[in-house]
Amino acid sequence: MTKANIQQWRLVGAWFDVCNCSIPCPCSFDQPATHGYCDGVLLWHIGEGYYGQTRLDGFNVAMLGSFSGSFNGEHEDSRAAVFFDERADDAQRGALQKIFTGQAGGWPQQYKEIFGAQIVASEVLPIDASIADDLATWHVRVGDHAEARAEALTGPTMAEGERVQVHNMPASEVGPGQPPATLGRATMDRADAFGFVWERSGNSSKVIPFDWTGPEPA
Repeated sequence: MTKANIQQWRLVGAWFDVCNCSIPCPCSFDQPATHGYCDGVLLWHIGEGYYGQTRLDGFNVAMLGSFSGSFNGEHEDSRAAVFFDERADDAQRGALQKIFTGQAGGWPQQYKEIFGAQIVASEVLPIDASIADDLATWHVRVGDHAEARAEALTGPTMAEGERVQVHNMPASEVGPGQPPATLGRATMDRADAFGFVWERSGNSSKVIPFDWTGPEPA
């Protein structure tokens, strides 16, 4: 697919993950994963978006992913299963696939180049996701394949409604120049699909807003 075939696009939304690493996930700080590998559930929720004249507001894209090593390229065994929102029509689904597979440039293209993940599956499924306006909780259910819930970190010295946030993470999964990450703790994390199998809780989670454009890389 040539650049001439790619239309201008923009996605504004929020991303979160729930993984097996200790809190906070060292991968986001460009450090080796807690157990030598990182696997988990990832969710991109699009608040507003378009690809050319095709609106993409409100759709979700989810992933089960795993890699060994660290974010900065010193990693291996990178695998992923990708799931697209069943509510999208053919044109919308095609646009989401172009963007999230890196064909349409921008940060997703850079992310793909960093990880070079083997895509072991791609399906269209119901994806039920929510992120509280005050970032107190977030949740995703991906058909019968996976479900994850998390709550924002709290502690005895925090005022009600405060959030633990990190600015300028050196290996932010949503790319450079994005808003701060809000750190959380998983209260549910389960998966059983395409070789991704686990059931656990209490590990790292984080939610980060994103604002991406393409086709030129950010």
